[in-house]
Amino acid sequence: MANYLTKDIRNIALMGHGSEGKTTLMEALLFAAGAIDRQGRVEDGNTVTDYDPEEIKRGISISAATAPIEWNGKMINLIDVPGYFDFIGEMMGPFRVAETAGIVVSAVGGIAVGTEKAWKLATKNKVAKMFIINQMDREHANYGKVEAQLREQYGNSVVPILLPIGNGASYRGVVNVLENKAYERTNKGVPKEIPVPAEMADEIAAALEEITEAAAMSDDELTMKYLDEGSLSHEEILEGFKAGMFSGLISPVVPCSAITGVGVAKMLDVMADFLPSPKRAVYQGVNPKNGEEISRKCSNDEPFSAFVYKTIADPFVGKLSLFKVMSGSLAGNASLYNANSDKMEKIAGLFVLRGKKQISTQQLNAGDMGAFNKLQFTNTGDTLCDAAKPIKYPPIEYPAPCISKAIFAAKQGEEDKVFSGLARLMEEDPSIKIEKNAETTETLLSGQGELHLDVVRSKLATKFGAQANLEDPRIPYRETIRKKVAVQGRHKKQSGGHGQFGDVWIEFSPAADPSVDFEFEDAVVGGAVPRNFIPSVEKGLRENVVKGVLAGYPMVGLHAKLYDGSYHPVDSSEMAFKTAARIAYKKGCMDASPALLEPIMHVEVLVPDEYMGDVMGDMNKRRGRIMGMNQVEDGQQLVAEAPLSEMFKYATDLRSMTQARGSFAMTFERYEEVPANVAQKIIDNAKKDEEEED
Repeated sequence: MANYLTKDIRNIALMGHGSEGKTTLMEALLFAAGAIDRQGRVEDGNTVTDYDPEEIKRGISISAATAPIEWNGKMINLIDVPGYFDFIGEMMGPFRVAETAGIVVSAVGGIAVGTEKAWKLATKNKVAKMFIINQMDREHANYGKVEAQLREQYGNSVVPILLPIGNGASYRGVVNVLENKAYERTNKGVPKEIPVPAEMADEIAAALEEITEAAAMSDDELTMKYLDEGSLSHEEILEGFKAGMFSGLISPVVPCSAITGVGVAKMLDVMADFLPSPKRAVYQGVNPKNGEEISRKCSNDEPFSAFVYKTIADPFVGKLSLFKVMSGSLAGNASLYNANSDKMEKIAGLFVLRGKKQISTQQLNAGDMGAFNKLQFTNTGDTLCDAAKPIKYPPIEYPAPCISKAIFAAKQGEEDKVFSGLARLMEEDPSIKIEKNAETTETLLSGQGELHLDVVRSKLATKFGAQANLEDPRIPYRETIRKKVAVQGRHKKQSGGHGQFGDVWIEFSPAADPSVDFEFEDAVVGGAVPRNFIPSVEKGLRENVVKGVLAGYPMVGLHAKLYDGSYHPVDSSEMAFKTAARIAYKKGCMDASPALLEPIMHVEVLVPDEYMGDVMGDMNKRRGRIMGMNQVEDGQQLVAEAPLSEMFKYATDLRSMTQARGSFAMTFERYEEVPANVAQKIIDNAKKDEEEED
């Protein structure tokens, strides 16, 4: 593959709503550029970027995948980004390395939730935007309607640079507004110039006026000239257009059909000619040695640095680290410093990825993308650099997980296989989390949705041969008491020789501080219980409070005061007093009005105004309490408290209620008493489980 200078590189992430044809468009772009001989189909499972067995089986993109294209002397690095929200973590890495987000929109459906999310994330990450209106060949396709929607929602920055000739079945070509030239796709796939349709003259003139106004707004001098003279020269329009693309003030719109290929080659022209290169980029970081803030220009003249934006865990090939050269250049074998792990990495070989195919290359310049294999200490979000001039770029921020499942090995003895596979998959997808719950002893797998977790389970099987089961996590309930009681715990056993005798009087009461699990008070006077046996009483109680008297959940908020008892000079022992304490505990807590407690979560839900009623109604059904509402930029923030037991499937339900526009964050707040009717079901289930175990 040829060596490209920074000014000739374009890095574009294709993103948008699920099923808008991003992967098919990637195939069409590769085919138009001659990078592949035959255009694959998602339905046939033979596309370049959906090569993972899970992607082929499900017919959707799961992981971001790269494919470089050489076009008109430019290197266009394309990244196919999944559109389903369960895989939103896959968008975060590409946003750190792409200069442009190619937001794919359906010519039939128009703006979807994925369109909105891609726009917001691109704006937040200061990435240029280009709208690609795909599926122009479909029935009811309407470019004008969708382009008007985009302009209404995102303002005058949205300008059409290519106009379609026809819609639906009649879609046969495009007009380049800046050139005022029309092109039609031939049977061989190569665009052929044709006369500009006369009936499109007014539409072309209006589009050119929109482009001219947007170009003028991108530069102060051009603005003044346009206001004074009412027009700009062709060269000034081009100059302003490119400046507006780089600054985000212009978002061009292009139509195409990925299925028929109409408009695809001319879209590649737009990408090569107008989309920003990394040349003007300046990246901020810190010196890992002293924390000092430093910056690097995207130039070969700067010291080498690269940012790893994705990792692929392949059990056969090994770990692949996908990176972008942020500054400097790299050729052949080298030793690079990992600024995150403070380790040196030996680089053997340099290549670029087209889907799963590795293509060797001799050199990569600033702004280009490549891959290393089998790095020992490098993970996603790490910086590799020149050891003499170190820099560390900020890590990738992934969305917090919003759903958790307990994960178990399907077969006994395969635990190590499952959890070593999970560790490898976490390298590949940092948006999943693994956590051992100390209270329930379960291992929790957390992610962005039920589909996300199911894909992880399937990948464990297909990639690592590890079968795992997913279940709803157990709720870490607690038990407590509500009143004060005084009880005797007496243990007496005679069986020839030394017997066993321990006798205690203990007062059980709710702890003054409810956050205290257990507190013991020694109030014995006059030696009723010998001093050497009092620690045994406390130990006996502590060993037993881990299992409550109602459903076997840990007892909390319990104060135990040992105030009297008796002993036998021969038969009393530490074990006898521990047993007496256990008897007192069970008897006393049953008489002290025991109650079941459940974890209450603090929930903050962000939703557009129109869904607030449904979300509030649903929260009430979950035994939630609305604490307040706040006006935020994109709608309302609902603040509530709800039991954890009612929130396991909330991520899926909220997505359904709000057409995926809602999001939420949840943190533990406190424990609270379970309503009687709910508590009885929990107690009955606990007893049933105990009987089954016995």
